[in-house]
Amino acid sequence: MPISMFECSFSYRRRRPVLRDFSYTLPPGRTVLLGPNGAGKSTLLGLCASALRPDSGSVTYDGLSTGQRRALPAFRRRVAWMPQQVEQVPGLTARDQVAYSGWLKGMSRRAAWREALRALRRVELADRADDKVQELSGGQQRRVAVAQALVHDAEVLLLDEPTAGMDPRQRQVFHQILADLSKEVHIVLSTHDTSDIANSYDSVAVLLDGQVRFSGTVADFLSHASATAASDEQRATSAYQAFTEIDGAISW
Repeated sequence: MPISMFECSFSYRRRRPVLRDFSYTLPPGRTVLLGPNGAGKSTLLGLCASALRPDSGSVTYDGLSTGQRRALPAFRRRVAWMPQQVEQVPGLTARDQVAYSGWLKGMSRRAAWREALRALRRVELADRADDKVQELSGGQQRRVAVAQALVHDAEVLLLDEPTAGMDPRQRQVFHQILADLSKEVHIVLSTHDTSDIANSYDSVAVLLDGQVRFSGTVADFLSHASATAASDEQRATSAYQAFTEIDGAISW
């Protein structure tokens, strides 16, 4: 069941709107939300997660609206969000950190502790559950953050630039974990790195200046690549440039 945005407008502190009369329905399955820094990706995901409130318009999921205060707890149980910056409590183990997130989301301490281990198992970190988060690698810390988002068994997982700072090996492991998770949850991953597309995603959406320039399957997206592009990564970069080129200049 997709998240739908209808005629949403949003601006930070009355500045120029990031989104204006924006309507879009996130595709089911695994979706890459692609766009340069400042395109509005974080704002879009924040609105879809109910972390931000639109100035006008509505965001709904399966009949639940973020504009209805009574519906927010149920909405947030079903839609999980991992922002770019995830706060870590110094000294906590991975399991402590995930359980704490569950408790903050309204779970009992016993349930949060139990589900924390299950969430870590889903991101292949059960063997590091008792290690302090600061002792884990950067890629493993991002996986702990995914476990924090999943601890309450959400149906939709929104990830804001989750692969930033990862090396190629960490990215490969991370995308494989997401592929396994996508059998149970819908996933939307925002990025400005076209290499993320070459990891068996179902759909691509290109966002630029608060507007969706493309939305469709990965195959449709890659069909816009230059004929000279050879590898999947080169084709993804070429297709991306086709949708972000403005007046002869590439917007990055």
